Amino acid sequence: MRLRILYHGNCFDGVSSAAIFTKFYRAKIDPAAEIGYTPTMHRAGNAFDRDQLDGDENAIVDFKYCPDDRLTWWFDHHQSAFLSEEDEQHFLADTSGKKFLDTKSASCAEFIAKVAKEKFGFEDTSLTELIEWAHIIDGAFYESPAQCVELRSPALKLMQAIEGEKDPAFVEEIIKMLTVHSLDDEIIESEAIQAKLKPILEQHWQTVEIIKERAVYDRGVVFFDLVGTGIEGYNKFIPYYFYPETTYVVSLSQSAFRTKISVGSNPWAPRPRGHNIAEICERYGGGGHAVVGAVSLAPGEVETGRRYVNEIIEELRFED
Repeated sequence: MRLRILYHGNCFDGVSSAAIFTKFYRAKIDPAAEIGYTPTMHRAGNAFDRDQLDGDENAIVDFKYCPDDRLTWWFDHHQSAFLSEEDEQHFLADTSGKKFLDTKSASCAEFIAKVAKEKFGFEDTSLTELIEWAHIIDGAFYESPAQCVELRSPALKLMQAIEGEKDPAFVEEIIKMLTVHSLDDEIIESEAIQAKLKPILEQHWQTVEIIKERAVYDRGVVFFDLVGTGIEGYNKFIPYYFYPETTYVVSLSQSAFRTKISVGSNPWAPRPRGHNIAEICERYGGGGHAVVGAVSLAPGEVETGRRYVNEIIEELRFED
């Protein structure tokens, strides 16, 4: 049996979800399965190439639904889980008992573990720490912005490695490591991870300085434009590290495959969030959660992105 797992790329929760689903599948479905992994990224237009569903069975974890008969398993926890109403109706009509959505779950990893235990009798205590960290990281349940930005724990260093690594083959190796080893110094101190981690951490601190230089705060919103810097992604808690008074953050970045608008809210904000960010992003073709979301445009649509950014900022700003 060939199983293809599509997971949210460059995302700790996506990688954790792939690892947990792998252990569940081998324990309960097919211990001899040949498993391949494909990262999926949000792009303008369709969410992913359906040709990626090339297994005898195919699973999508921590990513949007695909109304394709080749999709066997699906787990997601995003409010914006469907590209269209037709996709949602396709999911609701499914009777396989292998497709699941819970928008109240802080992480997809813990959701998969819950379903695997309650519906299939699978539980693996070696995954406990991984599930706990996926809950903390994807749910943004940090003690402070400094905890996330300064990256002192092994799990947070691994998070930064996953988010900063451009080689999907190496991220696949991390997934495989997580199915064998517990999430502790054993993984983070391995030669393979350390060799990748050093330049990624150096880039992280360079990005911290660039965001510090470019960020502008006004009436509850921090904004910065990373187009032209070569920075495609960043630690989402950097703005709160420098602007603890802000409620929202909006940024614009560009990569080879998209122009991205990122919108987030500060878990420690003195003035609470009053907007559903997923709903705002959905109006521009994006989505996410109530507390964080994004919009993906074509790589050349920078000026359109800047126009959308201005509209979003105007909506989020406080009156005084």
